[in-house]
Amino acid sequence: MGDIINCPNCHSIFRKNAFREVCDTCFKDEERQFNLVYNFIRQRQNRTATLLQVTNATGVSEALIYKFIKQKRLQISQFPNLGYPCEQCGELIQTGKICGGCQARFNKELSKLKEAEQRQQHPEVKTNRTYHTFDGGKKEL
Repeated sequence: MGDIINCPNCHSIFRKNAFREVCDTCFKDEERQFNLVYNFIRQRQNRTATLLQVTNATGVSEALIYKFIKQKRLQISQFPNLGYPCEQCGELIQTGKICGGCQARFNKELSKLKEAEQRQQHPEVKTNRTYHTFDGGKKEL
């Protein structure tokens, strides 16, 4: 059975289940708003609408549209100008949780950490060797 929790939208008490995170009333309202968004972007002239245009035309909040996209209820492949923000930097993306730039930065940092860890495990291997010469203090005139 589900836990008894407060609805994150209206704060009424309901039994949470695996399929719904909100109470029945809020779920019905979300479904109504989903239908508004879907019917708007399904129209041929609106398929390339941006998130801001969809929000202005339907009155549905950006957060709720993001939720529909993350739940895969709105297929981004059919609507190229829709997306949701990268969890790291906020850039609009269409797949995953972070954008390509953030992924590249994370991979770079991860490789640096792995290199540092390997150097600590094998201290006898030195990557930089420097040689110094000493001329004995003689100066030519």
